[in-house]
Order: sequence, then C-alpha cells, then structure tokens
Amino acid sequence: MTSTSAGPAGPLRFGVVAPITTDVPAWLDQLRGLADMGYSTILMPDVPQWQPAPGPALAVAATITDLRVGTWVYASPVRPAWITAWEAHSLTVLTGGRFEMGIGTGRPGIAEQLRELGLPAVPMNQRWGQVREVVTALRELDGPDLHTPVAMAVGGPKAQAVAAELADTVTFVMPHTESRAETTQRVRDFDNRRAVELALHVPVVGDSIAPFMAGPDTDAAALRAADSLAFLPSDPAAATEEILRRREEIGFSYFVFGAGVASVLAPVVADLAGR
Repeated sequence: MTSTSAGPAGPLRFGVVAPITTDVPAWLDQLRGLADMGYSTILMPDVPQWQPAPGPALAVAATITDLRVGTWVYASPVRPAWITAWEAHSLTVLTGGRFEMGIGTGRPGIAEQLRELGLPAVPMNQRWGQVREVVTALRELDGPDLHTPVAMAVGGPKAQAVAAELADTVTFVMPHTESRAETTQRVRDFDNRRAVELALHVPVVGDSIAPFMAGPDTDAAALRAADSLAFLPSDPAAATEEILRRREEIGFSYFVFGAGVASVLAPVVADLAGR
C-alpha cells in the first residue's frame, strides 16, 4: 500500500457539524458566528428523526455566509443513487461551487432506520457499490466544467478501495477508544497514492461530547486514557500543539468538530486555518 507519504498534508482547515437543534433564527445566528471565527465549512448530518433534510438546510446556510457547506455524511442505504447525485450537483450549482458531498454507508443502527422507513435492508457488502453509483452519477451530472468534492467516511478494505479511487477527502470510521498508534497504522495502510485530503472527525473536546458525532454512552475520560484521536484537549494551546502533531505525524489536515465547542476552539482556528 502507498501511505500518506505520497505527498505533504495540505493547508489546515476546520469544519463544524452544525445541525438545527434550536429555532431556525438562532441557527442562522450560529452560522454567522462560525464564519466570524474562521471555520471553513458548515456540515450537516443525515438523520431524518433529528432535523430538516441536509440539502435544503445547506442551501439556506450557503445564503447566510460565504463558507463552504457539506453533508457529514449522506447515508447511502436510505437514498437512491441518482437522486442523491442530483441533489449534490444541484447544491454545487446553487452555492457557486461551495458544496462538498460527504457520503458513507450509514451510522450504527442503520438497519433499524431502514425498517422504520419501510426501505429494504442493504447488506454491508453491497453498500459501497451504492456509494460508487452515487459518485459515478455525480461526475456525469457535473460534466467537464464542475467538480463536486466528495468526502468518504471509510472503515474496512472495500470502503478504503473505493475511497482511494474516487474520493477527494477521506475520514476514517474507527472505534472512539482506538489508540493513536492503531489509528496511525490505519491511515498508513490506506492507499493514498493520489494524496487525497485526510480528515479527522473529533467528537470529544475536553469534557464536551458532540451529540451528533458520538453516541450517548461515549466516555470522554476513556478516550483521553486511550490516547484516542477522537479526543482533543479544550485548552487552546494544547489543542494547537496536538493538531499540528497530527498533521505532521499522520497527515490529517481537515479537522471536524461539533458546534458546541466551536467558540472554545475559535482561537485555535484563528491561529491555524490556512497554515
């Protein structure tokens, strides 16, 4: 396998998973604040029971700030491939090229969600075929003049193979208590010969656990004890040092946090964004 040594990590950027958890005016104010803090991307999860659909929400978000917007991430089993591609392409057009399509095979428990929605259960060994169909259709819709960036949330070998071929950004699905050494090896085993952007999903900052990025039983102390990369200290100086270490040693250049810690990490983003 070709490792992250295929090329240097790119400039640092920072995204925020910012679902609509309050009234819409308060959410819009939150987005304006994220823009003022220097974050690059507003991200929305794809869970029907939690909030409005990500596509319309992101279209609105893109009119409020000039930040990039993206899904974190579309669940392929609940979405027909061509419709997903059409929506993603449309968002690219409507935002002037500021949309990024994050896609994966769904959160843990997706089978129960499919039953509730009356949708057929999709075996795991077929889900990455669905992802490939979405990206293929998206590239056809984009044509020669557009390129919607695709971020993939990947776990096993089949997922990594698809991402190595098709993704612009890769984030790794891993147990939250996985150690730094194990995650580092996971990234080094990834075939990154195209030098795609590597993103790190960080659901726990200090004692704060992002509800849309980690389960309710997540234990911040356990992550800290495991030296997990799903954890970041809340002290800005320590967080800055740790982010730079993760870029230098592993190659991560895109960091994604929950909206609840955006203001805590604002000094870090102001210092590091674009470096």
